[in-house]
Amino acid sequence: MKRAFVFCLVWLLATPVLAKNYLLKGGQESVISYKMTQKIKPAPDTRKIILSFVIPTSFRSSTYHQIVQDLNFDFSPPPSNRSEKTDHRGNKVVEVTWEPPSTPITTTTRLRVINSLKLETLKTNALFPLKELPGDVEQYLKSTEQVDVNNRQVRAKAHQLTDSSKTQFDAIQKILTWLVDHMSYVVLPFSYDATYSLQSGKGNCQNYSHLSAALMRAVGIPVRIVNGITLKQPYDINTGNSILTMKMAQGRHSWIEIYFPDLGWVPFDPQSTELFVSNRFIRVEVGIDNHETHQDGLTRWVQVGKRSSQPYVEEKIRAEFISDRNQLLAHKTNYGPRELLFSPQVEAAFSKVPSLPQPPLPQRVPEDELKQLQYLEPYIFGNLDFPENIDFLSVRGPVEQGKEGTMEMRKNFLVETAEYVTTQGNQYAQTFILTKPTLLKKIGLALHKFGPQGQLWLELLRDENGKPGKYIATSEILPVSQITYSPGYAWVDFDFSESPVLLSPGRYWVALGFTGSPIVNWFFTYGKPVGPADGTRYKTMFDETWSRSLSYEFNYRVIGLVTKQQ
Repeated sequence: MKRAFVFCLVWLLATPVLAKNYLLKGGQESVISYKMTQKIKPAPDTRKIILSFVIPTSFRSSTYHQIVQDLNFDFSPPPSNRSEKTDHRGNKVVEVTWEPPSTPITTTTRLRVINSLKLETLKTNALFPLKELPGDVEQYLKSTEQVDVNNRQVRAKAHQLTDSSKTQFDAIQKILTWLVDHMSYVVLPFSYDATYSLQSGKGNCQNYSHLSAALMRAVGIPVRIVNGITLKQPYDINTGNSILTMKMAQGRHSWIEIYFPDLGWVPFDPQSTELFVSNRFIRVEVGIDNHETHQDGLTRWVQVGKRSSQPYVEEKIRAEFISDRNQLLAHKTNYGPRELLFSPQVEAAFSKVPSLPQPPLPQRVPEDELKQLQYLEPYIFGNLDFPENIDFLSVRGPVEQGKEGTMEMRKNFLVETAEYVTTQGNQYAQTFILTKPTLLKKIGLALHKFGPQGQLWLELLRDENGKPGKYIATSEILPVSQITYSPGYAWVDFDFSESPVLLSPGRYWVALGFTGSPIVNWFFTYGKPVGPADGTRYKTMFDETWSRSLSYEFNYRVIGLVTKQQ
């Protein structure tokens, strides 16, 4: 029996909600001028610096196409040696050496890329389990330290999810549906391997890639890891009665490609839970895991004696969209996993994932009863996990012992996920749900100020049908000059304690207001680790309502007092 299955962008909620699944149609096509600049300052007594780059190549799949043009490397000062090779995974590697490095080094990678996404009905007749795979594909079933296919828990979960599957797509959608319900995004996980991800339910893009690869390889589905770059240019999806804006950070990213006998290699992004990758992705390097896909961005060096100092490395990415066509329409269905999903239509036999019922909001307490309660117990609630005071331009991976007496630092996937929220055209709002009667004291936002001058404040609003509604209170006005500068993001608290603000259990919104000319970024987390899928919204100066939603959740904290009886 042939059916279309909706599988796509999903974010983890604090509680199960009615499924919001959408079939996408349409596409994207962009011409992008891309530039990456690295500045390397060698440590004292460095005898040799070796840098590695992987050349992005053109790629074509059933959904995502990449055409690379006008690639150019510029090195200043000129290196002592430059070589090129193609590794056993097909990656084209450029290696440049300075021996000795007499001055700071600047490298510039430029290219023009034509990226497109075409979402039409995908048709696959691949049965499960797969049989008679090509030799160059079969190698992507192997077990590694990061993708431990032989781990007992990994194999048990993979078989539990797929033993009833008759088609490859059914097995894949069951694994990825479980994964996105199980995993939540964190910027700095304790480890990046699949077993840690399975046990903790936490991770960044590497964890999502490794766990999905481990579960699929354990049941004979080939998966390869892809490393590349995501660009911060947002794009809209028209859902009929609203606009959903999608946005990634600008930086390094890890995703996967799954082999279908009748489709070839098809890209998926488990972290964003898409059955595709958008044309905001630049594909660079492939391998069996992220330990192997380490050549692009690798820095190695040799020092005199046994010194342990390391070079300073700064990396900047700039992308100009010379042209950008985006037309994606979404049609809502009434089935699928429990969270927000987007996908092209897929024609294949599959098992429907039933929707879960939406639980009621916490029961409200009448205002006169709120005033009679005693608020004595400190309370902090919110989306609290973000990397404080980190300079994203210079942060690198840990120093490790390399081959032939070298030390090395690999690229990392720590990216700056933030929105410029003081643009004159938009206002941004974040929802939160209280489960206890609360005496509100402060609400904090994870902000980074660039300047120059102005004032900020927060407006507290009621919820009306899932959108910001009537006004409740305003915080004290905070001059931007009073926000302490830091190299990264830090909590900035807005004071509501001048007059008592008593809040019943329920859903609320906080909207950022500003005047003057402040330049402020608000950090966000991929997905919805705390709140509902429609819980981050914005409106333009032309919008009468908050009809535009965002695909992520801002980092915020609510500070107050609650009653001990609760």
